[in-house]
Amino acid sequence: MAAPIEARGLVKRYGEITAVDHVDLTVGAGDVYGYLGPNGAGKTTSLRMLLGLIRPDEGSAKLFGRDPLLEGVAALDGVAGFVEAPRFYPYLSGRRNLELVAALDGDGAAGRIDEALDTVDLAARAKDKVGGYSHGMRQRLGIAGALLRAPRLLLLDEPTTGLDPAGMRDMRLLIRRLADQGITVLLSSHLMAEVEDLCDRVAIIGSGRVLYEGALDELIASAAGRYELRTTDDVYAAEIASRHGEVVETPGGLSFEGDARAAADLSVALGVAGVGITALIPRTASLEELFFSMTEGSSMNGRAKAVVS
Repeated sequence: MAAPIEARGLVKRYGEITAVDHVDLTVGAGDVYGYLGPNGAGKTTSLRMLLGLIRPDEGSAKLFGRDPLLEGVAALDGVAGFVEAPRFYPYLSGRRNLELVAALDGDGAAGRIDEALDTVDLAARAKDKVGGYSHGMRQRLGIAGALLRAPRLLLLDEPTTGLDPAGMRDMRLLIRRLADQGITVLLSSHLMAEVEDLCDRVAIIGSGRVLYEGALDELIASAAGRYELRTTDDVYAAEIASRHGEVVETPGGLSFEGDARAAADLSVALGVAGVGITALIPRTASLEELFFSMTEGSSMNGRAKAVVS
């Protein structure tokens, strides 16, 4: 079967600005796929091209093997979600808004309204006007509207933006429930904790370019090899550690970088030197640390190119 999303060489320019620069993406069936990047990195523009809302200057995007630009609405069969914030009529009830959405979708969508409201925990407020909904409730109503299409692929653009901590927790639980039901999810976000909690594969984009694409656990594992080191004599320990790997001072101790063998050799060397080890703890970089190391470097390169040109 064709992948839910397959994009190759997507490019979008606005005048002299390249918003999306030869982006390749492959989202497999069952993935909870995080599409990460700082604001202005090109995430929303990419989603608009994936859905056929705007035309790429170069490249192509296919949803389950279909190109929205060539096949129109037919290519969006089994695809739902929202780009930026979902929109509703504030003077109508949540249920009435969904009824209007269902009338446009057809194909039995009206019969899924009650189930969708239950799924997003809005059944008790379905008769209330949307104008009285909180931001989090409107976001959940947007997902309810998407579920009326019985989607196999759900695209969500920053679904937790503007939510309080409780609202963010509820949204994450909802996305996890949907993924557990077998729905493939593409989650565009700049919130690292959200992605680390939900996603199994990620693409990190900076200055319109994909900086990393692959399994989240492999990305985290790639930063292995660092250790927190605390001793009875950090000055002497730093001198010894520098012979076995890279060492830097940190608040409360040292940070040592080397493989497992180097860490073992360092332990022996410190013991021979009479330096007591109070802690030698393996530490892997967080997704947030990796994200900033990639995107800040990308931003600086982009600014440098702009200055040169």
